[in-house]
Amino acid sequence: MQFQINYKYIQSLVLLAICFTTFAQQPDTPFTQTGLASYYHKKFNGRRTTSGEIYSSKKLTAAHLTLPFGTKVKVTNLTTHKSVIVKINDRGPHSKKKIIDVSYRAARHLGMLNGNGIVKVFIEAIPIIKTPDDSFRQHEAQ
Repeated sequence: MQFQINYKYIQSLVLLAICFTTFAQQPDTPFTQTGLASYYHKKFNGRRTTSGEIYSSKKLTAAHLTLPFGTKVKVTNLTTHKSVIVKINDRGPHSKKKIIDVSYRAARHLGMLNGNGIVKVFIEAIPIIKTPDDSFRQHEAQ
Protein backbone atom coordinates (compact mmCIF):
# COMPACT_ATOMS: atom_id res chain seq x y z
CA MET A 1 0.00 0.00 0.00
CA GLN A 2 1.37 3.33 -1.05
CA PHE A 3 0.89 6.36 1.19
CA GLN A 4 1.04 9.86 -0.30
CA ILE A 5 1.48 12.99 1.76
CA ASN A 6 -0.56 15.98 0.69
CA TYR A 7 1.64 18.90 1.72
CA LYS A 8 -1.03 21.53 0.98
CA TYR A 9 -3.33 19.72 3.43
CA ILE A 10 -0.62 19.74 6.12
CA GLN A 11 0.14 23.42 5.49
CA SER A 12 -3.56 24.24 5.89
CA LEU A 13 -3.74 22.35 9.19
CA VAL A 14 -0.65 24.10 10.54
CA LEU A 15 -2.00 27.51 9.50
CA LEU A 16 -5.35 26.72 11.10
CA ALA A 17 -3.64 25.64 14.35
CA ILE A 18 -1.62 28.87 14.43
CA CYS A 19 -4.77 30.95 13.89
CA PHE A 20 -6.61 29.18 16.71
CA THR A 21 -3.77 29.66 19.18
CA THR A 22 -3.39 33.32 18.18
CA PHE A 23 -7.07 34.13 18.61
CA ALA A 24 -7.35 32.09 21.82
CA GLN A 25 -4.69 34.17 23.60
CA GLN A 26 -5.97 36.84 25.94
CA PRO A 27 -4.80 40.38 25.14
CA ASP A 28 -2.16 41.81 27.42
CA THR A 29 -3.46 43.95 30.24
CA PRO A 30 -2.76 47.60 29.40
CA PHE A 31 -0.21 49.47 31.49
CA THR A 32 -1.85 51.59 34.20
CA GLN A 33 -0.44 53.70 37.00
CA THR A 34 -1.76 56.13 39.60
CA GLY A 35 0.31 58.91 41.11
CA LEU A 36 1.30 62.55 40.89
CA ALA A 37 1.78 64.48 37.66
CA SER A 38 3.55 67.75 37.04
CA TYR A 39 4.13 69.76 33.88
CA TYR A 40 7.09 71.18 32.00
CA HIS A 41 7.94 74.80 32.67
CA LYS A 42 7.77 77.04 29.60
CA LYS A 43 11.56 77.54 29.79
CA PHE A 44 12.02 74.02 28.33
CA ASN A 45 10.25 75.02 25.11
CA GLY A 46 12.58 74.42 22.14
CA ARG A 47 14.95 72.08 23.99
CA ARG A 48 15.67 68.57 22.78
CA THR A 49 13.96 65.68 24.61
CA THR A 50 15.58 62.32 25.33
CA SER A 51 13.90 60.84 22.23
CA GLY A 52 15.55 63.51 20.08
CA GLU A 53 12.35 65.46 19.43
CA ILE A 54 12.23 69.16 20.19
CA TYR A 55 9.91 69.94 23.11
CA SER A 56 7.01 72.19 22.21
CA SER A 57 4.66 73.47 24.87
CA LYS A 58 1.95 73.45 22.17
CA LYS A 59 2.08 69.66 21.63
CA LEU A 60 0.41 66.92 23.67
CA THR A 61 3.51 65.11 24.89
CA ALA A 62 4.87 63.73 28.17
CA ALA A 63 7.85 62.24 29.96
CA HIS A 64 7.72 58.83 31.66
CA LEU A 65 10.54 56.79 33.16
CA THR A 66 9.84 53.42 31.52
CA LEU A 67 7.21 53.56 28.76
CA PRO A 68 8.65 53.31 25.22
CA PHE A 69 8.94 56.47 23.16
CA GLY A 70 5.91 56.91 20.93
CA THR A 71 3.52 55.24 23.38
CA LYS A 72 0.23 57.07 23.64
CA VAL A 73 -1.11 57.44 27.16
CA LYS A 74 -4.48 58.63 28.44
CA VAL A 75 -3.91 60.84 31.48
CA THR A 76 -6.90 61.53 33.75
CA ASN A 77 -6.93 64.13 36.51
CA LEU A 78 -8.54 62.25 39.43
CA THR A 79 -9.94 65.43 40.97
CA THR A 80 -11.61 66.98 37.91
CA HIS A 81 -11.92 63.78 35.81
CA LYS A 82 -10.56 65.68 32.80
CA SER A 83 -8.51 63.54 30.41
CA VAL A 84 -6.02 64.05 27.62
CA ILE A 85 -4.04 61.71 25.35
CA VAL A 86 -0.31 62.40 25.18
CA LYS A 87 2.63 60.83 23.39
CA ILE A 88 5.67 59.76 25.43
CA ASN A 89 8.78 61.43 23.97
CA ASP A 90 10.99 62.07 26.99
CA ARG A 91 12.30 60.46 30.18
CA GLY A 92 11.29 61.71 33.58
CA PRO A 93 10.07 62.95 35.91
CA HIS A 94 13.23 63.02 37.96
CA SER A 95 11.35 63.06 41.26
CA LYS A 96 10.40 59.77 42.93
CA LYS A 97 7.12 61.34 44.03
CA LYS A 98 5.85 61.88 40.47
CA ILE A 99 4.98 59.39 37.71
CA ILE A 100 4.63 61.65 34.65
CA ASP A 101 5.51 65.13 33.39
CA VAL A 102 3.11 66.50 30.78
CA SER A 103 3.50 69.35 28.32
CA TYR A 104 2.05 72.78 29.07
CA ARG A 105 -0.81 72.19 26.60
CA ALA A 106 -1.67 68.84 28.22
CA ALA A 107 -1.55 70.48 31.66
CA ARG A 108 -4.04 73.09 30.46
CA HIS A 109 -6.40 70.33 29.26
CA LEU A 110 -6.09 68.61 32.64
CA GLY A 111 -6.75 71.78 34.64
CA MET A 112 -3.30 71.75 36.25
CA LEU A 113 -2.42 75.41 35.76
CA ASN A 114 -4.22 76.56 38.90
CA GLY A 115 -2.57 75.93 42.24
CA ASN A 116 0.85 74.31 42.53
CA GLY A 117 0.82 72.48 39.17
CA ILE A 118 0.81 69.00 40.69
CA VAL A 119 -2.27 66.76 40.54
CA LYS A 120 -3.08 63.13 41.21
CA VAL A 121 -3.63 61.28 37.94
CA PHE A 122 -4.45 57.88 36.53
CA ILE A 123 -2.49 56.97 33.40
CA GLU A 124 -3.30 54.18 30.99
CA ALA A 125 -1.27 53.20 27.95
CA ILE A 126 -3.47 52.95 24.88
CA PRO A 127 -3.05 49.41 23.50
CA ILE A 128 -1.59 48.79 20.07
CA ILE A 129 -3.94 46.88 17.78
CA LYS A 130 -3.13 44.91 14.66
CA THR A 131 -4.95 46.01 11.52
CA PRO A 132 -6.03 43.64 8.71
CA ASP A 133 -3.13 44.75 6.48
CA ASP A 134 -0.69 43.42 9.14
CA SER A 135 0.46 46.88 10.15
CA PHE A 136 0.29 48.05 13.73
CA ARG A 137 -1.30 51.23 15.04
CA GLN A 138 -2.13 52.52 18.45
CA HIS A 139 -5.84 52.52 19.22
CA GLU A 140 -7.18 56.02 19.71
CA ALA A 141 -9.40 56.32 22.78
CA GLN A 142 -12.79 57.87 22.19
